[in-house]
Amino acid sequence: MTGKNLKLGVDVVSAHDLLPKDGQGSSSAYVELYFDGQTCRTTIKEKDLNPVWNESFYFNVSDPSILTHLTLDAHVYHATKFTSTSSFLGKVSLNGTCFVPHSDAVVLHYPLEKRGMFSRVRGELGLKVYFTDDPSIKSSSPIPAIETDGRYFTRAAPLQVSHGNSEVRRTFHHIPNPNGSTSHHVHASGHEVSYQSTKYEVREMKAEPPPPRVVLMHSGPSSTQPIDYALKETSPYLGGGQVVGGRIIHADRTASTYDLVERMQFLFVRVVKARELPAMDATGSIDPYVEVKIGNYKGVTKHVEKNGNPEWNIVFAFSKDRMQASVLEVVLKDKNLVKDDFVGTVRFDIHEVPTRVPPDSPLAPEWYRLENKKREKVKGELMLAVWIGTQADEAFNDAWHSDAAVPIDSSAAASAQLCSKVYHSPRLWYVRVNVIEAQDLVPTDRNRFPDVHVKAQIGHQVLKTKNAQVRTLNTLWNEDLLFVAAEPFEEHLILTVEDRVAPGKDEIIGRVIIPISHVERRADDRPIPPRWFNLEKPVAVDVDQLKKEKFSSRIHLRLCLDGGYHVLDESMNYSSDLRPTIKQLWKQSVGILELGILNAEGLHPMKTRDGKGTSDTYCVAKYGHKWVRTRTIVESLSPKYNEQYTWEVFDPATVLTVGVFDNGQLGDQKGQHGNNKDLKIGKVRIRISTLETGRVYTHTYPLLVLHPTGVKKMGELHLAIRFSCTSFTNMLYQYSRPLLPKMHYVRPLTVLQQDMLRHQAVKMVAMRLGRAEPPLRVEVVEYMSDVDSHLWSLRKSKANFFRLMSVFSGLFGAVKWLGDVCTWTSPVTTVLVHLLFLMLVCFPELILPTVFLYMFLIGVWNYKHRPRYPPHMNTRISQADNSHPDELDEEFDTFPTSRGPDLVRMRYDRMRSLAGRIQSVVGDIAAQGERVQALLSWRDPRATAIFITFCLVAAVVLFVTPFQVLAALSGFYVMRHPRFRHRLPSVPINFFRRLPAKTDSML
Repeated sequence: MTGKNLKLGVDVVSAHDLLPKDGQGSSSAYVELYFDGQTCRTTIKEKDLNPVWNESFYFNVSDPSILTHLTLDAHVYHATKFTSTSSFLGKVSLNGTCFVPHSDAVVLHYPLEKRGMFSRVRGELGLKVYFTDDPSIKSSSPIPAIETDGRYFTRAAPLQVSHGNSEVRRTFHHIPNPNGSTSHHVHASGHEVSYQSTKYEVREMKAEPPPPRVVLMHSGPSSTQPIDYALKETSPYLGGGQVVGGRIIHADRTASTYDLVERMQFLFVRVVKARELPAMDATGSIDPYVEVKIGNYKGVTKHVEKNGNPEWNIVFAFSKDRMQASVLEVVLKDKNLVKDDFVGTVRFDIHEVPTRVPPDSPLAPEWYRLENKKREKVKGELMLAVWIGTQADEAFNDAWHSDAAVPIDSSAAASAQLCSKVYHSPRLWYVRVNVIEAQDLVPTDRNRFPDVHVKAQIGHQVLKTKNAQVRTLNTLWNEDLLFVAAEPFEEHLILTVEDRVAPGKDEIIGRVIIPISHVERRADDRPIPPRWFNLEKPVAVDVDQLKKEKFSSRIHLRLCLDGGYHVLDESMNYSSDLRPTIKQLWKQSVGILELGILNAEGLHPMKTRDGKGTSDTYCVAKYGHKWVRTRTIVESLSPKYNEQYTWEVFDPATVLTVGVFDNGQLGDQKGQHGNNKDLKIGKVRIRISTLETGRVYTHTYPLLVLHPTGVKKMGELHLAIRFSCTSFTNMLYQYSRPLLPKMHYVRPLTVLQQDMLRHQAVKMVAMRLGRAEPPLRVEVVEYMSDVDSHLWSLRKSKANFFRLMSVFSGLFGAVKWLGDVCTWTSPVTTVLVHLLFLMLVCFPELILPTVFLYMFLIGVWNYKHRPRYPPHMNTRISQADNSHPDELDEEFDTFPTSRGPDLVRMRYDRMRSLAGRIQSVVGDIAAQGERVQALLSWRDPRATAIFITFCLVAAVVLFVTPFQVLAALSGFYVMRHPRFRHRLPSVPINFFRRLPAKTDSML
């Protein structure tokens, strides 16, 4: 996309239910658009409260790099006929993050907003906003004079447009910086946003950090677990300094934005090309390749056949901590069948290699003359670049790494399967197919009415309607079928009308094939106009022939891509993204999540190589659409990754998942790559809302995995996590918004539909990520997405029951205390309770202020003892430490079961399915009670701060307001007319649903 031709297109479609302003119950409305110092205006629609414009405007974008920081304002006015004044009817402000390409844009109807506190507005404005770089499109002309009934008037446009988000925001960066620039200054709307460069310096040797401090959960005696399974707080020396108490103590050196991992030094060798190589074969040719050796480590390029001027452009990275030699040898050889011939070498003294510090430009490669074994110059030159850098170097991710080298295959081609990568999961859509009716069906047997149904298929997803209730040639269904589709749309929707001619036998009457890319998109529940499609003869197999051979039968369909939903591809309890599919509905981010994957310790050997147990491990982190995979560390039970990644956070009520896996795709002794599964070692879940803003959490997390023999600790994973807030106001506003997009409440999906669609979504994401290089395998995606979390488990059912009992333990304690008061177990306490009760009876207006003030004081008191660590897996809460072997055998049983004959299998499967639903219900009830406990526990510091502030305000308001008035208002509010009720959940319900529960600690 070129900045020269970039334009913002705005289609002003229509308005609905505007406020009358002309004194005759109507308005003459027009719209003014303000963007990037430009103003455009629509025509006036006389006396119409529901005007339709369908006018398009195009604005020049002065600087494409700041497009997301700009704001589009659309103001609706009423034009007065005989004066030069106009009346305000409402406005819409859209941030630049809502702008999408033209192919993704749809018409959205935005509710009109007030201009000030005393403004009176109503209605909606339909806009379609997009950006395009089509050079044939010209920008719109500036505001002309408005003409109405032969009279002209002009209204001065505002000299300065007020943007909704005008404060200067903090800037975060992804490392490394590919442009290598030191600083950029962007000017937008009078603001200056500066991008500072990344700086590094050599760190002097520090003393060993103190031993990790074990952190225990103190949520009750029922949640305590063995010390070996507990979280351990650490104080490592990272790139920004030592972490002490969640804060980085900066050393006397230049700070680095790559500050959540230990700074590691690597020796980088870029092998670019060679020239004028001597002939080594009898045919006068050479098959050259390069070996890069230092000590016991060796990296090899691929050989180039019969080429005296080969090119490779491959980077090798050797960990400086593992280097045991001071000389780097770059050897050029000739590939032969029996023994490779030596051509020449280039040697470097490690102490003479320069150090490159980003954002310096990449080191320029140089030509080096080859030498023989006697250090004499020979024919041929090799272009190389050798430097010492860190993991912040842009060559780090794609380089061949010595600590990731396969012992049996040290080539760069094999290393490509083991390097670190960032993946983006595809954008998923719900495809809604409303099968209305079919007409003029032609069955094979003309002497009978067909018993028909419609089968719809997208890829491997197949759904069927019910058989028509009335057997006729014009059949009516009016059924909705839902599918999942992923961009780019590669599959077609195939609809087949089938006739049930006998039990278990269906005949095809006709079919229609519809490309999904041609289906209309929508962002809300507005009706989509239906269309008639001709059914094609079933005997025609070729698509081109199907289009030629039409016949009279047709089917009536209503098709749409529902972009207002969030496509669930993971369990709701551990969801990492809650945004709708369509980008125009996305809000601004509320913060930045930074994750430093430091190392793992004490890993359990997952395989045997050369007679000893070892593991080839890598980590996968998932948050939102972004998946990251670290490089594979080969043959190490204490691997050091030291890789840092960054995500934008759009909702704090989301979960980051980090998993550790053993790479099963490494070659065998014959050099062939295996096809085994990548074995799971363990995972960690961290809820963002439980993290304090700006605090650095450095802990070692136990990797706990449940096996048929019981729970087992597979090692420990050392992580550094920091959540930084970029918009505190937006983050607090998120606590009042619904957890899911609006469509989930306006047109909710059934539980059965959610389970089916989630299963299809996980399969689709796994299929797409499996096509990347290196691929994320199916078992990795399913394990990270908790694909089997809904299946029956007696252990989980018991855990949910005890969680429920823990929630009601406070109530049981209160009942017991009241019983003690009634039985005068403690006479002093009983007398005080009698006095308190007498006081509250005499002064009932003190009841609610006392309760809220009491909760406020509890919250303030608990602030001192608030949790200072993220939640983690708990074996006691999960009932994993005392499960019977038979229970675990049932949990690890296949579905359907393989433990008995057909009758037992049928009953067993039915029981498990029913019990799985009961298990989910019990878990949900327990989660609600745990959220009540989280109000004052500071588990979510922002939510607790909001709640205790509300308690204090409520205590004051209730104290000064008569109780009778509040009771009357409450009664009137509860019994209010349905006209005054909103279909979305209320603010208290939204706030409550965002509170954390102990689901994050469930194993």
